[in-house]
Amino acid sequence: MAVAHFDCFAGAGGDMILASLLDAGCDLNALTVELDNLGLKGYALSAETASRGGIAGTKFTVQIPPDAAHEPHRGLKDCLALIEHAGLPERASRRATDIFTRLAQAEAHVHGCSIDEVHFHEVGAVDSIIDIVGACLALEQLEIEQVFCSVVPVGSGTITCQHGTIPVPSPATAELLRGFKTRQGPVVGEMTTPTAAAILTTLTDEFTPMPAMDVASIGYGAGTRDSNELPNLLRVFIGEPSNCGCADTVVELAVNLDDCTGEIIGSTIEKLLTSGCLDAWATPIVMKKSRPAWQLSVLCSPSDVSAAEDILLTETTSLGVRRRLCGRTKLIREFQTVKTPFGSIRMKLGLRNGSILTASPEFDDCQQAAQSHGTSVRNVMDAARAALDSEGRKHSNREGRK
Repeated sequence: MAVAHFDCFAGAGGDMILASLLDAGCDLNALTVELDNLGLKGYALSAETASRGGIAGTKFTVQIPPDAAHEPHRGLKDCLALIEHAGLPERASRRATDIFTRLAQAEAHVHGCSIDEVHFHEVGAVDSIIDIVGACLALEQLEIEQVFCSVVPVGSGTITCQHGTIPVPSPATAELLRGFKTRQGPVVGEMTTPTAAAILTTLTDEFTPMPAMDVASIGYGAGTRDSNELPNLLRVFIGEPSNCGCADTVVELAVNLDDCTGEIIGSTIEKLLTSGCLDAWATPIVMKKSRPAWQLSVLCSPSDVSAAEDILLTETTSLGVRRRLCGRTKLIREFQTVKTPFGSIRMKLGLRNGSILTASPEFDDCQQAAQSHGTSVRNVMDAARAALDSEGRKHSNREGRK
């Protein structure tokens, strides 16, 4: 089973996602043949070597002649019709459909209209359609079964688009990333585009530090901007899950707080989780002079210790942080999407030695479906569990994974 991990150290664009997969081994000629089935006209594809910050990568470009006819503003139905009639591989077609649907839902929320009234502007253009469908086809060509992704930086400041000057992240990007791990990032400007946000939040099984894997190839996708601040590249690691994937090493940090308010502790936990820490929690304790207090604990990867300690010392009243290295045994995580009367719901499966020990519906999916259909979250979760039992757990023959 091949897996991909996107390392978004400098953000991501739709073209950068596809470029990184091309740099990692996807064949452009084969990809071009499949993209021709969309029936789009007046464009050409190119992939050239580009250097960003002294690192070589691939720059993917959809070339459209300046004198080409003005493109129509496509809606969700238009984009889905292109995909439906293209005869794409089943999983690539499903992934692309899910991306455009999620994007339409975000745009509808931002503009206060229904998804049928949404007209894609930049994302409905030929180049963005190629980026989205091309990324799905590239994952299929590379036989990627699972997708992982780092915390997504969004940038800062403002950008200019068809609607005028808007803040970074754009409202659509912010909505797409709601509920996922993000950070502002060190660069002024847009670091993650709506197209990239839609692709990553739809296809990623888990936003996490790089999982244990045997790396077969590494690809770098170059963005258009070239600055001295940070190499404008998206990196993807492709390989097989490592046999040691059921165990890893993490760091547990802890501080004791007897003079810190609940509001500050709650805010600090949120900031720690947003920064990429694996977990954070508060436990009631009793300190000297029988004072009620809290122990604030953090679990993070060794590479994130410094950033987590900075947050603890900056945000709380603690004068020091305890640290200990922990060996951790964990279940192998896999995701399976099931169809319910309330829409598609992802199920998180926990495996050990090839056997499923846990199966849980993704709460965010259930909550969104419950709000859309006017029902309880519990009803959606029950429907997802029933659908999993009805459809069968596809991991058993190692086929049909997302």
